[in-house]
Amino acid sequence: MTANPYEPVPDVQLRHPEWSRSATIYQVNQRHFTPEGTFRAAEAHLPRLRDLGVDIVWLMPVNPIGEKNRKGGLGSPYAVKDYLAVNPEFGTLDDLKHFVATAHDLGLHVILDWVANHTAWDNHLVAEHPEWYARDWKGDFRPTPWWDWDDIIDLDYSQPGLRRYMTEAMAYWVREVDVDGFRCDVAGFVPVDFWETVRRELDAIKPVFMLAEWESRDLHVRAFDMTYAWSWNDTMHRIAHGKADVEALKVYYAWNDRFYQRDAIRMTFVSNHDKNAWEGTEYEQFGDALDAAIALSVVGEGMPLIYNGQEAGSDRRLVFFEKDEIEWRDDPQGELYRRLFALKKAHPALWNGAWGARMVRVPNSDEKSVLCFVRAQDGDRLLGAFNLSPDERTVTLGDGPQSGTWTDAFTGESLSLQRDADLTLPGWGYRILVGS
Repeated sequence: MTANPYEPVPDVQLRHPEWSRSATIYQVNQRHFTPEGTFRAAEAHLPRLRDLGVDIVWLMPVNPIGEKNRKGGLGSPYAVKDYLAVNPEFGTLDDLKHFVATAHDLGLHVILDWVANHTAWDNHLVAEHPEWYARDWKGDFRPTPWWDWDDIIDLDYSQPGLRRYMTEAMAYWVREVDVDGFRCDVAGFVPVDFWETVRRELDAIKPVFMLAEWESRDLHVRAFDMTYAWSWNDTMHRIAHGKADVEALKVYYAWNDRFYQRDAIRMTFVSNHDKNAWEGTEYEQFGDALDAAIALSVVGEGMPLIYNGQEAGSDRRLVFFEKDEIEWRDDPQGELYRRLFALKKAHPALWNGAWGARMVRVPNSDEKSVLCFVRAQDGDRLLGAFNLSPDERTVTLGDGPQSGTWTDAFTGESLSLQRDADLTLPGWGYRILVGS
């Protein structure tokens, strides 16, 4: 029988691992995470991360770093010298295995940062397989064009041997170390069909979770569970600095709703290693809008990311190519994340991808300043109202799914809402309400 050409094809053809259903993700920059900078030292933090509500621990690249054309004293972890070895700066292979096993015992999952697009100049593949590398107009090895990535050189994915090697290298870490997937650096610079082959082969070993550092619908079909929501972060940053309003954020959510697949997971964040090192701390990026941005990253559609140190209120740009240390301390931001993550896990409407509910807009009388929405699924309802402006706003709610009795998730206050109800929010304030 011939297939019906008019029958719709599933727009996501992979299966997310069950443990990612209500998951949150945490990025560890090993060099800065502890004074020792080792896996063993970082391991001591795992119970704390579990108690914070973290599910997925993302380790930045664990491989040895190239020395030729190195940047700074210690170099970039994204200049990989050997795909099958561990950077001695962080410990041994057995130390990494112990870290992963300990995480698993705590109910956590671990993904490794993977750099498939390029290598260090002194990676052994340069001498062994020079044909696997891209060349410039003179026929020389080339860094990624247009940027100052002169500590690395690009690979050429038209080479079948390279594809086989890279796939087997990734499979090695899943088989031998029992890691649970990968965060893939500049994933859009590498052909999608390569990633699809990788995903198929890794899933044959165990169900994995794959995060792409990119924004693209096609990556979600057969390769990646999650992509970066760079445009969400950029829009929230512009709003925080008075260069845009809520209308710009609606553009992001409209694209998320109609362009991306229903089961695509987007990673929402206020900081990561790139943002912190090169563009500013979360406080510089968001100022008074920070708490609202954090809350929206958790209760809006998407999986929220914490970059290490956020929960401690770290207010420093961590030096990227040198040793730097996070100052660990108690901070209200840690408690905010803890409460928000508990809310996400307790309410199926806030779960990831197709497990969770879509955001349905609640119209209001000041659409440029206030974002209001409901997420509802199988009797579970949450309402988010965010004043993304510096001044207090009182808005009248329009025709939306807000009717009913609600409880404030933070204060326990009960209130009834319906069409034409008024809601007052302080500057950069928000309310998260749970429906009954």
